[in-house]
Amino acid sequence: MRMYDIIERKRDGRALSEDEISFFVSGLVAGDIPDYQASALLMAIFLRGMDERETLALTLAMEHSGDTVDLSRIPGVKLDKHSTGGVGDKTTLAVVPIVASLGVNVAKMSGRGLGHTGGTLDKLESIPGLLTSLDRERFETIVREHGAAIVGQSGNLVPADKLIYALRDVTATVGSIPLIASSIMSKKLAAGADKILLDVKCGSGAFMKTPADARRLAECMVGIGAGANRACVALITNMDRPLGRAIGNALEVVEVVELLHGRGPADLERECVELAANMLLLAGRVPSLEAGRTAAGRAIVDGSAFERLREIVAAQGGDIGYLDDTDLFVRAPIEFEVIAPRDGFITAMDTTALGVCAVELGAGREHVDDEIDYAAGITLIKTRGDVVRGGEPIARLHTSDPARLDAARPIFEQAVFIGPQAPAAEPLVLARVCASGFERFD
Repeated sequence: MRMYDIIERKRDGRALSEDEISFFVSGLVAGDIPDYQASALLMAIFLRGMDERETLALTLAMEHSGDTVDLSRIPGVKLDKHSTGGVGDKTTLAVVPIVASLGVNVAKMSGRGLGHTGGTLDKLESIPGLLTSLDRERFETIVREHGAAIVGQSGNLVPADKLIYALRDVTATVGSIPLIASSIMSKKLAAGADKILLDVKCGSGAFMKTPADARRLAECMVGIGAGANRACVALITNMDRPLGRAIGNALEVVEVVELLHGRGPADLERECVELAANMLLLAGRVPSLEAGRTAAGRAIVDGSAFERLREIVAAQGGDIGYLDDTDLFVRAPIEFEVIAPRDGFITAMDTTALGVCAVELGAGREHVDDEIDYAAGITLIKTRGDVVRGGEPIARLHTSDPARLDAARPIFEQAVFIGPQAPAAEPLVLARVCASGFERFD
């Protein structure tokens, strides 16, 4: 078998066999296939696409390109959750303890932020002492004893994805549905969970800008799950505005604590409850989504979700004093209020630009090795749909560096649009995709 023939076959729009896909993945990981040939195949896939069988074969070959996690020693159903990335998306920090407090094991492997999207691990590490790099034995022990753990990918999981993503990033082939889906699902399958909830973000702050593209990605990933005998459900959620009011690591942890005390932003609570309800239904803990929503809401009201968050943080070495008294978190020395230039309504937000603004303030990274200022970020005093009056503050920008503030201010100001009429209301959850079909929400 020759790589030349595989490239030619896909270039001409023909489907690749499982053997050809396996040859490519194993050869790339072994170092036998040069980058220029791998890049040529990725471009051919980008232009010609892959059918369901090819996409599943690519995902499975990537999954088995390195180590896989065996969670069989943990009793009961093990769930995982994945978000395709957004701005202000701190749902994992709330949903995991909600679900765990209701008797469902969540073995969660998360990532770091890069570009305009935040990372769950970065948010967690704003809690002093908390460790997200744990060996497998410790990870499993925490899940068994506390119902959940949130850690980074460790060991040699899915090395093919690292190699392929690095090439996609520099060859303009990132935006391919089969390549996105196989990247996400190979890591989820290798992480060992029995069932997976996927949160596919859609809108100005997401990689999938349109509902049609988000649906295609969601259906592709759910199809991969079915082909791999893993139950998957995907929610398509709105990222045309930041989720909640906080953007930035420690700021978002504080907002999650407020949420789990029943004082969080309404949009964030609704989305977390919906995600948790779907996870509870997937795990067989509730008979319906409505029952799941009721149970999740009750876990917030009675304090059990917050207590489970304290347990998980303590088990991973974090100082729970910061959860009990969020004033302990270090505040950025510079807090600048952005003032509304005129009366009106916030009609729209360029959510990607707000994520970039947070990065400029120090809350994120443009390169993998960039350091993060955990106190930096944005607090939205007003958000999409809110009435504003000229001269009143609409946001606070938090940073430790005056030069960063100077760079971030114009980005924020150009990302928020004020008009004379209130915008039409938009749903938070646009649709639900499962093996049995597609359900659109109004």
